[in-house]
Amino acid sequence: MSDASALQAPTTVSFWQPKVLLPFLLTALIWGSTWLVIKDQIGTVPPSWSVTWRFTLAAVGMFALAAVRRDSLWLDARGMKLALAIGVPQFALNFQFVYRAEQHLTSGIVAVMFALLLVPNALLARVFLGQPVTRRFLGGTAVAIAGIALLLLHEFRVAPPEGRIGLGIAFTLAALVCASSANVIQAAGPARHYPMTSLLAWAMTFGVLVDVAISWALSGPPQVEWRAGYFAGIAYLAIIGSVVTFPMYFGLLRTLGAGRAAYNGVLVPVVAMLLSTLFEGYHWTPIAAGGAVLALAGLVLALRARKA
Repeated sequence: MSDASALQAPTTVSFWQPKVLLPFLLTALIWGSTWLVIKDQIGTVPPSWSVTWRFTLAAVGMFALAAVRRDSLWLDARGMKLALAIGVPQFALNFQFVYRAEQHLTSGIVAVMFALLLVPNALLARVFLGQPVTRRFLGGTAVAIAGIALLLLHEFRVAPPEGRIGLGIAFTLAALVCASSANVIQAAGPARHYPMTSLLAWAMTFGVLVDVAISWALSGPPQVEWRAGYFAGIAYLAIIGSVVTFPMYFGLLRTLGAGRAAYNGVLVPVVAMLLSTLFEGYHWTPIAAGGAVLALAGLVLALRARKA
């Protein structure tokens, strides 16, 4: 299959096929819960080291999965460059920013903001893959941004005097750009020529190397919290939230394309906001509720336009 035909193929795949729908729903439900678990990982341990432990275990798990699937554990030079290009922004920079964002914002709010991943996805796909951006997409995006603005206004109003909401927003936006660049690379033609688990395993390995460098530079020698809940959280995020979900999500990127796969970003924040309400004591106000409705409605409009 040529690169051009590989890019066109996703538009013919039905979203309602079980092989597409089941991983889509499972990924959304798991990732909706990971935002809350991340919150528990940023207590006494610096965020950088928590990210490092997560993806160290995830890389080991991904190599094990590749071995079980009998995928080649080695990539050629082009494959290694792709793994590096995916791993550094996705498994290092993205999560370094996300974990820091959750120091200043509730997990549900970060998840809702992260649903805007489709915006840089679409813009980068327009620049590098030649995929069009429609006016309907821009209109839906504007509605979603208005909704998220209302949610953030609520955050500013209820934040304590020492709260640093602006910094949390900045970290989330930086994470969005990093994740989007990795998404577009993974959705492009060259990445389709390599086994997904092997590519992800090496991408996570390169990400961990950068994570270690960032952690040591910012926080000093390795640190860990000797608490059962902390280790359980690392295991959940690494195995369930990474080894199980990333192959499914990157499979959706290859099957549906970056635009349609981004529907995942609508369901994830719904799960995250529900869990934030239950476990973080998130208090809904008319402004927050209206913002959530606008954000989700705008995302659906934007994605429907993107699909068209």
